[in-house]
Parts: sequence; C-alpha cells; structure tokens
Amino acid sequence: MSITLSDLLAAGGLNLTRHGSAPLSPRPIQWVAVTELEDPSPFLGGGEVVLTTGLRHRSGAAQQRFVQSVERAGVIGIGFGTGLSHGSVPASLLAEADRLGVPVFEVPYGTPFMALGKLVADSLSAQHVAQLHQLLSGHQVLAEALLSGKGLPRLLAELSRLVEADVALFQYGAPVFATSDTDASWRRIPVPTGMRDRCTLAIAEPSVQPDIIAYAQSLIGVELSNQAARRASSRAVAGQLLGDVVDGRLAGPDAAVRLQAAGIDSGLRQAILLVEVASGQIRTLPTLPLPAAFIDVPTAIHENLLAVVVPAADANVLAAELSAYLFGAGLTAKVGIGGSYTEAAGLRWSYYEAREALRNGAAVNEPDRLNLTSLLMASRDVPLSDLAAEALDPLIAFDKKHGAQLIPTLDTYLLLNGSVAAVAADLGLHRNTVRYRLAQIAELTGYDPAVTADRVHLYLALNVRRLGS
Repeated sequence: MSITLSDLLAAGGLNLTRHGSAPLSPRPIQWVAVTELEDPSPFLGGGEVVLTTGLRHRSGAAQQRFVQSVERAGVIGIGFGTGLSHGSVPASLLAEADRLGVPVFEVPYGTPFMALGKLVADSLSAQHVAQLHQLLSGHQVLAEALLSGKGLPRLLAELSRLVEADVALFQYGAPVFATSDTDASWRRIPVPTGMRDRCTLAIAEPSVQPDIIAYAQSLIGVELSNQAARRASSRAVAGQLLGDVVDGRLAGPDAAVRLQAAGIDSGLRQAILLVEVASGQIRTLPTLPLPAAFIDVPTAIHENLLAVVVPAADANVLAAELSAYLFGAGLTAKVGIGGSYTEAAGLRWSYYEAREALRNGAAVNEPDRLNLTSLLMASRDVPLSDLAAEALDPLIAFDKKHGAQLIPTLDTYLLLNGSVAAVAADLGLHRNTVRYRLAQIAELTGYDPAVTADRVHLYLALNVRRLGS
C-alpha cells in the first residue's frame, strides 16, 4: 500500500520528530530524494520527501532559498538530518517552511537516510504488486465473462463493476449495451474492430483502474470482429439457400427442411425485408449488426441485398425501425417490404415483391401487387438480357452516334400509353418529330411501338435494361 508522510513519521524505529506547524499532506509519497544541492528543483518531479543535512545551507538566506525551491517542485515534506552540518533544524529553514506550508521533520544522527528510502520503496513495491494482482484478476474476470456464453453484455456489466462507473458501447452510432443513459461528460474511447463501424466505448467519470479499460477495449474489438466474421459466413450460406428458393431450384418438402435448418419456419406466415444500399456501401451488408429487435431473425445476402425474414405481423414496424437504424449508421439505404406468406413458394413471392418495392425509391417501400412482367423478369431460365440487348442495342448505338434520343423517346412513349401528343408535350417536341423517331425505332429494331405485341417486347426490354443498370 502507498505510504503518506503521516505514516512515515509514525513508523517505528526511525525516531523522526516533526517540527513546525505546516499541515501534513494526505498524498502518497512518490519517492525519497537525498540532496545537498542549493536548488534541487530541476531534479524533482513532485510528491517526494526531500532529505538533506544542510551541508550547503549555512546562511539563513540559503536555507530560505532551499525551501522555496523544493516547494516550487511540489515536495510533500523536508527531512532534515541533524548531527552533521547542523545540531538542530535551522530556525530560518523552519520559519520559511511554515510560511510556505511545507512540513519539516528531524532525522536524528542515528537514523540513516537509507532507512527512510527503503521504507518508502518497499511500500511502493507492495502497492505495485497489489495493483498488478488487481489488474490480472480483472483480466481474468473480463475474459471469463466473455466466454461465459453471455457475451459482450456480461463483459460490459463486469467492466462497469470493476471501474466503478457506468459504461456503454456504441457501434454504427447505435447503442449495443449501456448500464445507464449517457451524456456528453462521459469519456469516449474508440474500439478498433477492422470495420468502419464507429465503435466507441463510453465510460462515466470518475472511474478507476484505467489499465483494465485498455484490456476491455481489446477484448471488445476482438469479439466484435469475430461476430462480424460469423455474420458474414452465416449470411453467405443463407444467401445461397435463399437464392435456390428464389430461382426455383429448391421447392416443396426439401425446401422446408433446409429452411428450417436455417432458422426459417416455412409453416409460419412471414415476410421478407430487403435492404439496398449505395454501391460504395455494399461491402458493409455482410457484417452489419442489426438492432436488438432483430436478434435471432434470419438474415441472408443475395444479389447484393440484405434479406431479413420477419414475422408477418411485425413487418411494417420492423421495416421502419430498420430504416431508422440504417440512417443512423450513416448508410444510404432503402428497405423494401415483401408480402406475408407461408411455405417456400411464399418466401419466393415475398422476395420478388420486396425487390419490386425497392424500385419505388423511398426509405421504406411497401409491397405493390406483383405483376406478370415482374415475375417474368425474375425468372432465371428466360434469356431476358439477350432479348433486351437484341432489341435495344441498335437504338443505343444510334443515340450514341447521332444524339437522336430514341431510347428516352421510346421510354416516354410507353410510359404515356402510346400517345404521340402526350409525348410531344412532355419532351417539348413537334408531333411529327415524335412520329419520325418512332419510325426510326421500328426500322432499327424491327419492332413497331404502335403494334401491341411489339410494344410489350420493347417495354420488357427497357425494364430488363433498367434493372440491369
């Protein structure tokens, strides 16, 4: 344990005598410094007990300057050895020490300075050993908490107990765990996880055991990295399963068994939420943790989308909560909600609806009625890309070479139900110009937009091109 000046004066066998009226400091003694310098302050760091025999302090002025120098350095007290240079503690030194509030005590000739130094050194050593033991014990407590099966919540609860302060953990701007509400006065420590997740450990002040905080910081970083790796692996496997169901390669009882193994009970009415993020943030989705409401909810990565399978009754509420979380995490994202169905075929249908809903472009997109066109474009066994390219590539090439705006004209024509007048008004063109462009489209593609069958073909081609881009 640390030792104070009061403890030192009371130590048996040293025969130390206190002089003067300066109050004793409750601060622990950091070291014992023996000096005969007139000004030892450059060699003091504060918190020491200074021992001297006054060899160079013969005059009253020198004694006063000595006291002033050690007081500036922040010493805890002065021990004056008598029986060598001075028979007693000099009055000038004692008066100046009382004026400046520096305690003074007499060290008799029979007490070596080394005895005081050894006593303080042994105390510091014992304190260091106690702190080391406390630190190692804390390390063990935190490691056992993390491995107990209760994970980060148990670790953080133990950390709060060890540092005697409230703690909180944030990731992607959202609280992962907190023992109380945080405020601006809490100390915030970044936690490296290998991801751009703005992970922060917040600790209320005052707190104790700063060394244990550093160890907890490393444990939290490792655990979050491991969790991210497990999420990425799990979502990749679930994504392959979902892809088989969505593409029609897996159906019926076999699909039900494999879905059950992935945590999806196809006998329950469920809906799929699809998360789409900006292209530069796609790499975040495999490892992205979800809010507490989504614990144990099956997730998968398919077609660069995060699919979340949720109970049908909670789909809209969970979609709104997920959208708010994604915004807080700094992601440019939108959520598509699929319809609620049972069975593997229903899961497939819900996926198509959620993906179709994403085209609405809002933060949260509710499902629309799935039309035949959407289902046709979702079918993997129809060579839609090739058909679209065969119809549209001549127009794209012509537009690129001549700036003819045939693709935008066709798109607007189909959108406005084949009304030449409406297209002319919308694009600011003469009607004859619109008719001329439509004739060029028919000539270049072989498909006449005025013919119903050809119009459907061109409409599908444009939608396939839009989805592909």
